Amino acid sequence: MVRGAATSARERMPARLGGPRAHLVWIVAILAYAIAVLQRTTMGVSGLEATERFGTSATIVSTFVVLQLLVYALAQIPAGLLLDRYGSRVTLVAGALLMGSGQLLLAHADVVGTAILARVVVGAGDALTFSSAIRLVPAWFPASRVPVLTQLTGILGQVGQIASAVPFVALLGAAGWTTAFTGAAGMSAVAALLVLLIVRAVPPGAPRPRARQDLRRMPLQVARIVRHPSTQLGFFSHFTAGFPGIVFAMMWGYPYLTAGEGLGRAAASGVMTVLVVVSIVGGPLVGALTQRHPLRRSTLVLLIVLSIVLPLTALVLWPGPAPLWLLLVMVAGFSVGGPASSVGFDFPRTDLAQHRLGTATGVVIMGGFIGGLVATLLIGVLLDLQRPAGDYDLEAFRLAFAVQLPLLALGVTGMLVSRWRLRRRMAARGLQVPPWREVWRSGRWRRL
Repeated sequence: MVRGAATSARERMPARLGGPRAHLVWIVAILAYAIAVLQRTTMGVSGLEATERFGTSATIVSTFVVLQLLVYALAQIPAGLLLDRYGSRVTLVAGALLMGSGQLLLAHADVVGTAILARVVVGAGDALTFSSAIRLVPAWFPASRVPVLTQLTGILGQVGQIASAVPFVALLGAAGWTTAFTGAAGMSAVAALLVLLIVRAVPPGAPRPRARQDLRRMPLQVARIVRHPSTQLGFFSHFTAGFPGIVFAMMWGYPYLTAGEGLGRAAASGVMTVLVVVSIVGGPLVGALTQRHPLRRSTLVLLIVLSIVLPLTALVLWPGPAPLWLLLVMVAGFSVGGPASSVGFDFPRTDLAQHRLGTATGVVIMGGFIGGLVATLLIGVLLDLQRPAGDYDLEAFRLAFAVQLPLLALGVTGMLVSRWRLRRRMAARGLQVPPWREVWRSGRWRRL
């Protein structure tokens, strides 16, 4: 009896945050997210094969990607509600199974309608994955380590993009469409199995926050989360810092560099690699600064947004082809905007109840992807209006890229307004954010 009671007591005792078990859970979550990125990007690297298989144009194939991202963005709030209700283990498994099913359907599809349905399913599964992975970080690690680990989760997950560009493309060329997409589906099955075996929503013995949703009250609950200034500040941070990089990486970057600036394929590919390299270097640095200066997180995001706006404006106004250094500076700004957008997840984390974080995270994720979709479509419309024949040149690209500047202004305005509202709430609770002049005079900037 004594031994049984001791065992029961140990099971009820919360596991030490940040221990070996926590790292194992985190690694599996990163693997699941990396495989989701693989599934997300497979269509982008197989566009030419898709036009041949389905006998359609590149424009129709590109709508597969746009529709998938649209589903991803719109599904974030339902995904967040499911995450709050069932926890990361269930939603990660469900996301992996959905993506595997979508890829398997695409592997055997031979008409456009079936292919579109398959990408919708992939987008829905993808929507469940990233928010579930980063939700595990504050559950399993001390709060002081959360900002850096959140950044690392996003960065390491991008290995999936490399996997789609190298081994998936190699398999596609060697074994064909059906085998390649079936193999990708199998990767999601492996991810689902590993999550099922290893991942738990919270450490053993820790209380599990769970939202008991009344379906009749759910719209009101979602509205309250959306109206909260910390959620809005997270949304606009993700929107403003994130969408330029999404537009450049997923659609218009390579065509702009080659057809617009006249770079060769090798040079354009080299510039595009800056997106990955700067993100890898900048992500941990942004996370460390967020951790060290929590009251200045929004200022950090605004400074990074400035590093996007200035070179983009210079490029739009530059007479003739831009020098390589300006292109690299602009792409570096887009790249570090990715880690800056992830700071948006930190605002709800420190100001909302834990059982509402899934929904709030979903709202924040929508920011960058909605901005990316709007900017991508507007750039495409402006290019087609100027060059209906598709013979895009530097002048057309520059005018089209300028549409991002008013969107950035809109995002900054949203950040400033929501930050002002959030700080008013903080002041009502007795937490003041000192003005910069007071910080510099007192020397407190070293520990803010």
